[in-house]
Amino acid sequence: MAVKILMLVVFFAVMVGIGVYCRKNATDVNGFVLGGRAVGPWLTAFAYGTSYFSAVVFVGYAGQFGWKYGIAATWAGIGNAIIGSLMAWVILGRRTRIMTQHLNSATMPEFFGKRFGSTPLKIAASAIIFIFLIPYTASLYNGLSRLFGMAFNIDYSICVIVMAILTGVYVIAGGYMATAINDFIQGIIMLFGICAVIAAVLNSQGGFLAALRGLADVVAEETAGPNASAPGIFASFFGPDPVNLLGVVLLTSLGTWGLPQMVQKFYAIKSEKSISTGTVVSTGFAIIVAGGCYFLGGFGRLFADKMEVVNGVPAGGFDSVIPTMLSGLPDMLIAVVVILVLSASMSTLSSLVLTSSSTLTLDMLKGHVIKEMDEKKQVFIMRCLIVVFIAISVVLAIIQYKSSVTFIAQLMGVSWGALAGAFLAPFLYGLYWKGTTKIACWVSFVFSTVFMLVVISPAKTSLPALLQSPINAGAFCMIMGLILVPIISLVTPKPERRLVNDAFSCYEEQVVVTQHQALGKKKK
Repeated sequence: MAVKILMLVVFFAVMVGIGVYCRKNATDVNGFVLGGRAVGPWLTAFAYGTSYFSAVVFVGYAGQFGWKYGIAATWAGIGNAIIGSLMAWVILGRRTRIMTQHLNSATMPEFFGKRFGSTPLKIAASAIIFIFLIPYTASLYNGLSRLFGMAFNIDYSICVIVMAILTGVYVIAGGYMATAINDFIQGIIMLFGICAVIAAVLNSQGGFLAALRGLADVVAEETAGPNASAPGIFASFFGPDPVNLLGVVLLTSLGTWGLPQMVQKFYAIKSEKSISTGTVVSTGFAIIVAGGCYFLGGFGRLFADKMEVVNGVPAGGFDSVIPTMLSGLPDMLIAVVVILVLSASMSTLSSLVLTSSSTLTLDMLKGHVIKEMDEKKQVFIMRCLIVVFIAISVVLAIIQYKSSVTFIAQLMGVSWGALAGAFLAPFLYGLYWKGTTKIACWVSFVFSTVFMLVVISPAKTSLPALLQSPINAGAFCMIMGLILVPIISLVTPKPERRLVNDAFSCYEEQVVVTQHQALGKKKK
């Protein structure tokens, strides 16, 4: 126990120390929100990856989808790496960095406002982020209760409050730069931690091949999919329910393209080299962490004898699957797991509260509620709002835990679908296509937010059965956005030519590079 506590104290001390060290980089808005647009490739890649994968993925999603789809759940991790990381960096990275700097936008709503010349569009985007990021933030604490209870016998409320306070301290002190450096350290912990856990869990089942054979013997007579009772289905390539598995892959992979806390990582890229290096590092990180989490969860049914299963579902919910798998590990490894989950939660929490506070300050309060705001006042208000957002998330997390309220946890999945569905298509087309109109953006905003709210209302029974799942509904909203935006843009008034040409002029600016980066013209 003394060693476990010492590891936690050292971990927290390093996080806070980095926040204090980086305070000199957080004196103005550009430094506090974007790190002065001078963040190197490794820090940016790890900041992207650690914001992507939180305790929700490790404890919640890995347990839930591993239980439902078996080893085929690994496809979600592969999709996260290829679509959510590799393709996101290749397709969005460079263009996002160039245009956002040209438009002098520090947030996603500010990008919409300047790219489409619409202040109402900026405010609407800010409101959507404010509404849907709060339950997402509160859900980050899910899973910590079981792990901390198993490792330290500490009350959940104390765990949540301490984690929130320490995260708030380093974000408020050092801003984005402190978050990026801490994300790098937390990412290293996640990489080594997940590898150690997978090795230990498989070893407890006699090794990988023995565990795979055990999984092949599992037969489920419940709602895990239309083929759940087929022999060996949970050890198969696509699992018992490939259609719903595809929805999981799309939402958790393509969804990152429209999440503001993810996209804004590209705003801070330092150089061209940072993009190429960041692409490789981020993709490798996702393969190990996301692929490892879902791969681990795929063996969850081998531990069904240690859980009470009611109607095919663990009595303690899917969040109990991973903790049950880890309960038999050595104490030292359990301590590593706790720090792994803390790292995943704190890195995502810091990204979300920084995104929420900067969006609310720069896009909603500045120039609308508070007419005059200098740089110093903007940074001060953002710091105050970070405290507010963290306090709200702590209260919601404790209420959910004490009262067994499931609505907040349910809304977390809806928040992913609403944010990604609303923003993905307008942002992507806005970077690449001059013909994108602000009316098309409004349609995407309204369609996705309304549809996802219907999914958590009694009216969801009027939807097709496939779309009553928040996962499938979120994937549907993203696909519909990609279809609706170009169609609406073609039949609505064209955007102002001057505005569009100015936005896209940044791509035509010539820069001088060395010949090993680009071939030059042959000398006469």
